[in-house]
Amino acid sequence: MSPADTRADTPADSRAAAEPPPTRGRPRSEAVERAIVEGVMKLLEEGVPLAELSIERVARTAGVGKAAIYRRWSGKEELFVDVVRSAEPDDPELPGTSMRDDLVALLEQLRRRGLVSRSSAILHNVYAQMKSSPKIWCAYHATVIAPRHRLQVEILRRGQRDGELRADVDVDLLHDIFVGPMLVRSVMHPDGDLHEGLSEQIVDMVLDGLRPVSSPSSPTS
Repeated sequence: MSPADTRADTPADSRAAAEPPPTRGRPRSEAVERAIVEGVMKLLEEGVPLAELSIERVARTAGVGKAAIYRRWSGKEELFVDVVRSAEPDDPELPGTSMRDDLVALLEQLRRRGLVSRSSAILHNVYAQMKSSPKIWCAYHATVIAPRHRLQVEILRRGQRDGELRADVDVDLLHDIFVGPMLVRSVMHPDGDLHEGLSEQIVDMVLDGLRPVSSPSSPTS
């Protein structure tokens, strides 16, 4: 009798007893995470300031235990940053076709973020409060702003290597020159124009003066 025949004749409950028990654990529940994030947003909608947004209060509002929150986030700052990120547009997929196209995609994400924050009174208030809370602002900067800055600087360096950008340009300063106009319009001037095509307009206007220029040939005698 073959091993396969032996297995076929073995009672089901005997086979089950011979098999190792399933691994037990507490898998992350998307429903629980969603309830926690929605709990934070509910408190913000009710006007609860960040200083009073405690883990205990979030747990009560979400209908979960504090342990469920701490299994997913180390504390209030990390949780709050995730909530803000969930309300922002997703990071763009870069086309990778050229430095110019990737820069446009990054600026377009900033433009859409500006439109979202304008249409949400909650987010507008939250951004203002974040800057008055150093721990939360530092967490947001480290997990959201800094990675985006590094990505754009790397795109600019790649442009220098590929001959799309002058080699003598300070890429860190150039990063600020690109994002500055979009941030001014979306943050400093809440009624500033954020029309479609603005991302392309900014990138092309700046790059026009920064592309490598061939030296003029010497006049022949």
